[in-house]
Amino acid sequence: MDSKTNEKALESYLFIAFAAALISTLGSLYFSEIKKYIPCELCWYQRIFMYPLVIILLIGIIKKNYTIALYTFVLSLIGGSISVYHYLIQKVSFLGEHSMSCGVVPCTSQYINWFGFVTIPFLALTGFTIIAITSFLTLKKMKEGK
Repeated sequence: MDSKTNEKALESYLFIAFAAALISTLGSLYFSEIKKYIPCELCWYQRIFMYPLVIILLIGIIKKNYTIALYTFVLSLIGGSISVYHYLIQKVSFLGEHSMSCGVVPCTSQYINWFGFVTIPFLALTGFTIIAITSFLTLKKMKEGK
């Protein structure tokens, strides 16, 4: 594979990750600022890991710095782990009953429940998964290019 094709693939991976982070961020802001859903504590932790990804990925795209994929990979794994835990305490009654207290809004509450399984933590997990996969592919492609 020539370097131009490799560069295009790297750009595409970063752009997909950026789009996922931006859509996730805008989605969370829509739920809290427009729909007026008050985020629970675990939602705030997920936001802490998602929001910086938009800026980090945008800088990486502009500067064509693909090494940022290591940072986005790590942040998305941590954020995704929080999303998995949050989703499980919402959907698995035993875990929800024995979970930690979460503040003013219980972490087990489900503002949305589309199709019986799509909740806000599920949406966040989807975003984190897309970012983790594209970050991993970026790192793999960079290693192949050397």
